[in-house]
Amino acid sequence: MKNTLLTTLLVFKNTIREELIRSVHVYQIKDGKVREVEREFVFSESGSYGEMRSTPILRLQKKLCVAEVSEGYQNGVWLCIFSFHRNHKPQFSSIPNLLLLSRNLKLRTIPTLLRDLRVIYKLEKDKDVLSDSTGEERQGNNKDSQPLRKVVPVLTQDLNFLPYEDDMSESPDNKLDVQALPDSAEKKKRASSDRVAKITLSELVKYFDIPIVEASRRLNVGLTVLKRKCREFGIPRWPHRKIKSLDSLIHEIQEEANNQESDDKAAALAAIEKRRMLESEKENIERKPFMDIQSETKKLRQDIFKRRHRARAQVKNNSTVSSSSSSNKTTIET
Repeated sequence: MKNTLLTTLLVFKNTIREELIRSVHVYQIKDGKVREVEREFVFSESGSYGEMRSTPILRLQKKLCVAEVSEGYQNGVWLCIFSFHRNHKPQFSSIPNLLLLSRNLKLRTIPTLLRDLRVIYKLEKDKDVLSDSTGEERQGNNKDSQPLRKVVPVLTQDLNFLPYEDDMSESPDNKLDVQALPDSAEKKKRASSDRVAKITLSELVKYFDIPIVEASRRLNVGLTVLKRKCREFGIPRWPHRKIKSLDSLIHEIQEEANNQESDDKAAALAAIEKRRMLESEKENIERKPFMDIQSETKKLRQDIFKRRHRARAQVKNNSTVSSSSSSNKTTIET
């Protein structure tokens, strides 16, 4: 569009239907007016991409303030995976592989989105060139000054060495000199950015039953990289605890069915039905990790916890009574 300036671009991913992408574009027109456009696309894995006719669902919601939206913001089923604000500093943190033309050539089939992405690519490229030239000029004017740290371009940065770390707690000392460590030469080589880009949701599902730290080790990627990959798939929290809780319930219900099989057939059949429901719920969470455990399952889990507590209390009480009776019997005999 001629005589317009892109000021904001927000890209959202549908957490239910992952192939649906929605974008909000804000343009400043020549006469100072602002124009907002909302678009919806289909990012088909097997076929080509395409733009759909859509109504402005996101912009019609009063609680959405375009200028305040950042990555990770969720509005219903729509999760923001990329945000660009020309007047903010920084304007954006990083561009997901899904929106990089070098990683996703299918973007050429949707020019309305690619045109604005190219504007952002150019801004990032110009920023890097400006940073390099400014650093050389300052070094020439002041020979005693320390050389400035080169700004690493985000678009070509290896995802295993992200320039903007958002979780400093993962490293006890971010100034630690890795080269000074005695076993640095034996340190495992991390996966390349191509390997990270090829990690699929079906591959992550295999590790949902273990903690995220162990999963990152087995995938041979950094913990922060894995967390960002999860956000790309709309996974707000690693579902290890939910899967582990459901596995424990399934095991408990199976034991109950085995115990009731000979005494009460109806109770055994009811327990088997509960186990099937729990297994189905576990499969659903593996397919859609953002889902929460159902309220009925939470109630069942609470009932089992109470039952265990009463059983332990009963065993403890019986043990106390038994020891007291033995003590009284010994006293009487004496």
